[in-house]
Order: sequence, then C-alpha cells, then structure tokens
Amino acid sequence: MSSSVKDGRDEGVEFIYEDNLVTARDIETGVASSGRSKSEALAMLADALALHEGGGEAIEDEDAFFEEIGIDPDSIDEDSSPPAWLE
Repeated sequence: MSSSVKDGRDEGVEFIYEDNLVTARDIETGVASSGRSKSEALAMLADALALHEGGGEAIEDEDAFFEEIGIDPDSIDEDSSPPAWLE
C-alpha cells in the first residue's frame, strides 16, 4: 500500500517518519494525517480523506459550533483572503 512519489506513481500512500511521528500522505490528493504509528496515521488519513471527499456534517450555526468547542466567535478574523504564506 505504501508508495513513493519518486517511482512515478500517482496513487497510493507515502509514509514520512519524523521523530516520534508518522505521517501518511495520499499521493493522489495530497491529503495527509499523522499519528504515533503507521496504523494510527492511516486511520487518521482515512478520516481526513472522507472529509476531503465531502463526508461529515454541515455546520448550520457557525457561532454555536465555535462556542461548543471553546472558541469565542467574536475573536475570529473575518478576513477571507488567503494567509500571506500562501501568496
């Protein structure tokens, strides 16, 4: 299941090892997720890919959602332009 971008393939999963962290990256989409082991990284990647492909539930009331996870909605910057590091 593991692959490397260097072999010219455009699908599969690439594993990157850094310190005590394993990152699993889907080569086709570029979506990546990390964990303390390959199995944990793959499980997290599966969740991330499901969300990337439109899975999950829509958030109907953003302010209520932010309050539920402990973020003050008034503290969020409404600027929709991309961050400077993406420009």
